Amino acid sequence: MNYKLLLKINGKLLMLEAAFMLLPVITALIYRESSGLSFLPVIALLLIIGIPLSRLNPRRTEMYAREGLAIVATSWILMSLAGALPFYISREIPVFIDAFFETASGFTTTGASILDDVETLSHSMLFWRSFTHWVGGMGVLVFILAIAPLAGSYTVNLMRAESPGPQVEKVTPKIGSTAKLLYLIYAFLTLLQFVLMCAGGMPVFDSLLTAFGTAGTGGFGVKNSSIADYSTYIQSVITVFMLLYGVNFSIYYMILLKKIKPVFKNEELRFYLGIVAVAIILITANVANRFETLYEAFHHSAFQVAAIISTTGFTTVNFNDWPSFSKSILVLLMLFGASAGSTGGGMKISRILIMLKFIGIEAVRLIHPRKVNTISIDGHKVEYEMLKNIFLYFLCYAGLLALSVLIISLDGYSFTTNVTATISALSNIGPYVDAINDAWNFSSFSLISKLVLTIDMIFGRLEILPVLILFVPDTWRRK
Repeated sequence: MNYKLLLKINGKLLMLEAAFMLLPVITALIYRESSGLSFLPVIALLLIIGIPLSRLNPRRTEMYAREGLAIVATSWILMSLAGALPFYISREIPVFIDAFFETASGFTTTGASILDDVETLSHSMLFWRSFTHWVGGMGVLVFILAIAPLAGSYTVNLMRAESPGPQVEKVTPKIGSTAKLLYLIYAFLTLLQFVLMCAGGMPVFDSLLTAFGTAGTGGFGVKNSSIADYSTYIQSVITVFMLLYGVNFSIYYMILLKKIKPVFKNEELRFYLGIVAVAIILITANVANRFETLYEAFHHSAFQVAAIISTTGFTTVNFNDWPSFSKSILVLLMLFGASAGSTGGGMKISRILIMLKFIGIEAVRLIHPRKVNTISIDGHKVEYEMLKNIFLYFLCYAGLLALSVLIISLDGYSFTTNVTATISALSNIGPYVDAINDAWNFSSFSLISKLVLTIDMIFGRLEILPVLILFVPDTWRRK
C-alpha cells in the first residue's frame, strides 16, 4: 500500500469538504441563522488536518487497483464522519450515530432519514443535507479529478472504484477530461431541472434542494410529505429527471457527439426503459381503483416507479397502502436499480441483463453441450473477468443482506420491514415496504441497527468490494 498517496488524496478530500461547507455558511447568512456557526470549527479542523496531508510527496504516484479501492473506501468513510459534525455540534441532530446515518445517507444518495420532522431543520442544515446528495451522486473523487487531475498514472482505477456499475471507461482520451465532461453534463441537467421547477412556481430554495436530491438520485426533501404537496407539473418534471439520471451518462456524451444510432441500439438503455414501461403499466392497472381518474393512477405510478428504479426515493403517495402486487414490483425495482454509469444505486440494469443472457446461454448448453456461445452487450464480448466480478458482487450482496437482516431483526420488527429496509440501504434507495410509520424514516430503529444500515449504505454506494478490501490484511502491506 502506498500510504503517502492514500493520505495525500484524503487530505485533498478533507480540504474540498471544508470548501463545500462554506455554502451552508453562506445560506445561514442569507437567512440570518446562527446554525451556520456550527460549520466553522469543522471547516477549521478539516483544514488543519487536510493541508499538511495534501502536501505529502509520495515516491510513487502510480495508483494501482489496490490503492484506488482503499482510497475510495477510506475517503467516503472520512467524508461521512466529518460531514456529520455540523449536525451534531448544532444539536439539530443531537446523537452522533444519527448524524452519521443522516450524512452517510446523503453522500451515498440513499435518502433514508432518522428525522421525524425535517421541516424543523434550519435552512443551512437543510442545504448541507441535500447538497451531500449532489456531491455524492457523481462522486467526490471524480470531482477532484475534474477540477485538479492528480499526478501519476492509473487514476482511472480511482474513478472505476467510485463510479457505480460493472465497468467505467474513459469517454475522452484523458481521465481528467472524462471527469470534467461528466460533471458538466451533471451540472447542466441539475440547472435545467432547477429552472423548470422555478418556472412551475416552486420556491427557489425548494427547487434548488430538490434538484440536488434528484440529480444525486438521493431523495432528501425539504418537506415531511416529500413531493406530495407540490403541483402535478412539479411532480411530472421530477419524474422525467429521475429517469434521466438513471441513464448511463455516456449516453448523453454520444448525444452530444450526435451519435444517435448507437443510443437507440444501446441494450442497457432499451432494457431500462422497457422495465420502466412495463412496471408503470402493471402498477397503474393494479391501483386504478384507488384514484379518481386513470390519469391520476398513471401519474403516481410513473412517479413511484421512476423514484424506485432510479433509487431516488421521493414519494407522492403512501405506497404501503397499495396492493401487494404493486409493492412486490417496487421491491423488484429496488433490487434492479438504475443503469451502470448513472447516479443511481441498486444492482444495476447491466448486471441483470448480463445475468439473464448467461442463464439463457446455459439453458441452451444443456440441450446442445457442444455449442459455443458468448455473451455480448452492444456487440462487445463480455469477458470472463467481468462475469466473475458480477457473480462475486451478487454473492457479497446476498451475504451482506442476510447478515444485516439478522442483526436488525433484534429490534423486533416484521421480516418484510427488516428485509426491505436492508435492501433500501444496500441499494441506496431510502423508502422501504411495510414501514414502521408513514414517514418511512429510520428513527425507530436501535442505534446498533442504524450503524449497521449506515455501513450498508456505504457498502452499497461503493458496490461492496472497495470497502471489503479494507478488512483484507494484504491491502495494508507495503510493496
